Amino acid sequence: MAGALTPAAWYIQAQRFRRLYRQRVLEALQDVDVLIAPATPVTAPRLDQTMMTVAGAEIPVRANLGIFTQPISFIGLPVVAAPLQNPGGMPIAVQLIARPFEEQAVLRAAHWLEREGICTAPAA
Repeated sequence: MAGALTPAAWYIQAQRFRRLYRQRVLEALQDVDVLIAPATPVTAPRLDQTMMTVAGAEIPVRANLGIFTQPISFIGLPVVAAPLQNPGGMPIAVQLIARPFEEQAVLRAAHWLEREGICTAPAA
């Protein structure tokens, strides 16, 4: 319903921005197979946690935990979130990003990180 209430001009502007942003990210991927970026701004929050501190500011967990993954999902690129080892702490992850239709590149990179012991996903 909320989408039906969005003015057409806003929708058109968002699609223009999406196209421009996608072009810029694809330019960054021209000379590399995979980009690595943070997946979340903080380690995993507790289930009952509603606020988190990022750069000294208190912000809602639910609306902001995907702040680094949403821009990539927005433009539809293949991504793998790979959990980093964090002995004694809560898990955190990086995202591996590739060009369109290059899913094998992010899967290969994630496999290499796991094989090298950098990323791991232990059973709960």
